[in-house]
Amino acid sequence: MNRRTTSGLIAACLIAVCSAAMSYAHCEIPCGIYDDELRIELIKEDIQTIEKSTNQIVELSKATPVNYNQLVRWIDNKEEHANKIQDVVTQYFLTQRVKPADPKDEAAYAKYVRQLALLHEMLVQAMKAKQTTDMEPVEKLKTLTSEFYEAYFGQAEREHIKEQHK
Repeated sequence: MNRRTTSGLIAACLIAVCSAAMSYAHCEIPCGIYDDELRIELIKEDIQTIEKSTNQIVELSKATPVNYNQLVRWIDNKEEHANKIQDVVTQYFLTQRVKPADPKDEAAYAKYVRQLALLHEMLVQAMKAKQTTDMEPVEKLKTLTSEFYEAYFGQAEREHIKEQHK
């Protein structure tokens, strides 16, 4: 095998590995294996992590001297979990689970538009959480996640969880 072919194969393998590692939300192959509630729970966990990271960033920033090593680690952590929310929202819910509705079916279309609006706002708030140490985007993410749950499953989250545990 010549050097050019070998280099091409190595590059193709690296691209395949890197692409697979980046799309962890769920595959885009129509496998039929979905756990929508798990994705919601993962988003909630990411929100909690962003909240803790933000609090740590604020505290570490007040210290004298500032421990820049830890500060950077918490900033990276906050960024990573905001990215995870954005990935699940886009790669899982928007591309695979929320299906377009016929505008002639007013109820289905209204539900579709509501879900899109909530998911879009979740993306925006995740972006804002990256940009600041203000807790407002975190609180909005919590509210939006609950509202999306209700819009997606058609019931309040507490009612659904009660039914599961009976």
